[in-house]
Amino acid sequence: MELHRPVLVEQALAAMQPKPGERYLDLTAGYGGHAAKFLELTKNYKAAVLVDRDKFAISHLRTLVEKGAEVINSDFYSASLKLVECEKTFDLILLDLGVSSPQLDMAERGFSFMNDGPLDMRMDQGQDLTAHHVVNKWRTGELQQIFQEYGEYSSKESQRLARAITIARAKQPITSTAQLADLISSVFGRGWSKKHPATRAFQAIRIAVNDELGQIARTLPLLPKLLATGGRVGIISFHSLEDRLVKNYFKSESEKGLEAQIRILTRKPIVELDNVINPRARSAKLRVALKT
Repeated sequence: MELHRPVLVEQALAAMQPKPGERYLDLTAGYGGHAAKFLELTKNYKAAVLVDRDKFAISHLRTLVEKGAEVINSDFYSASLKLVECEKTFDLILLDLGVSSPQLDMAERGFSFMNDGPLDMRMDQGQDLTAHHVVNKWRTGELQQIFQEYGEYSSKESQRLARAITIARAKQPITSTAQLADLISSVFGRGWSKKHPATRAFQAIRIAVNDELGQIARTLPLLPKLLATGGRVGIISFHSLEDRLVKNYFKSESEKGLEAQIRILTRKPIVELDNVINPRARSAKLRVALKT
């Protein structure tokens, strides 16, 4: 049974066109789904570098390591910085910014309200900051800010939710995903249909815990330094906040005239219109650029 089905893998292969001998960098290797497909075509395992900050995911890259690939257990910004300092360059770079299915499905990781578990949400289990700390220790104003910025709630909605959490935790700590989801449902009402009212709040807390947008913003300017001339970078995003960062960076960098370091290969993002096997993939968008 496949632990995690890679998203937009055939589309990424078609857009990035890996060739034999090319050097591959996967900054979010996860369970190796994309990497295995790319490396089947490059056949250059010894020049491949696979990065992930999740130790559980790293443990599932054993087959690719045995074939010669290097694995770095790190967040993708720190790894990118280190590789730039070592003057490493690659012909193919991939970032899949989504949360993996195993992370969502394992209740003990605390990513999802669909499976009751502790408030954790750490992609790197070694870091100190958890969702429990954010929910129970951050000030009301800080909570309001992340709900508005990362959950894309209105100012009024963010304020209501932050105040409700502050009042509830004063009586007793909020310790589980189900407890938090029930609280959020009580704030926004239970008359929802397609999307659970806690979806965006959980997204906001997860982004804050893992500094997801900060990681992306700091990594994007490093990508041209990591790409060899003619190299391609593909980035898969899953919500508008991520996609906006990628779109704006590609656009601004490609419009620098003679100083432009990249050329956009996907004028519109590539999407998977209908994925019955993996419904989570429906929001995925792939953007690809080339190092000039």
